[in-house]
Amino acid sequence: MSNRLEINPYGPQSRKIAIAVNVLQEGGVIIFPTETSYVFGCAISSKRGMQRIYQLKEIDRKQPLTFVCADTAQFERYTKGISTPLFRVIKSAVPGPYCFIFEASKLIPKVLLSPRATIGVKIPQAPTTQALVEAMGEPILTSSVPLPEGEDRMEGGILFEQWHKQVDAVLDVGEIFVTQSAIIDCTTRPPEVIREGSADLSWFYSS
Repeated sequence: MSNRLEINPYGPQSRKIAIAVNVLQEGGVIIFPTETSYVFGCAISSKRGMQRIYQLKEIDRKQPLTFVCADTAQFERYTKGISTPLFRVIKSAVPGPYCFIFEASKLIPKVLLSPRATIGVKIPQAPTTQALVEAMGEPILTSSVPLPEGEDRMEGGILFEQWHKQVDAVLDVGEIFVTQSAIIDCTTRPPEVIREGSADLSWFYSS
């Protein structure tokens, strides 16, 4: 039976965050909110969890999932090839709705890598996301929950009704207006914006 954990979006309850962390640590799959959408999530050590996310999304395993980190220390640990100037610029911009593509460090299991051996990394600013990843103590592997055509909002209670038989917990913060994060490929020199999304990129273009 899936848990529906109703979370205060501005002050996530530690008890409910701990329940979600326990689900992840036991190899489960959850739905939780970021500032741009609800996402599926599993522990980076859970191959079964990763496989379930691919099945839920009905996508090819060649499509990489995204690592959600708590801070730039985790960000730096799981990636490589970050120059000091670039790291300083990124550090000034996060947390926020940005996905950075980097070469993966040796800490990333090969099964999680794209054919290019790269990973997408985010540091979202949503309090629930921050609390969850901090309590987890390591990044969480994620992919966005599909948005029905013509919709621009997601509601936690409705997602629970739709997915409770297929996931192990839903962290419900109510309604989220869905936006797109910016995607910045940092494996190129100079880094390249792949998608601007709805994010403020003035810091990137002025750097």
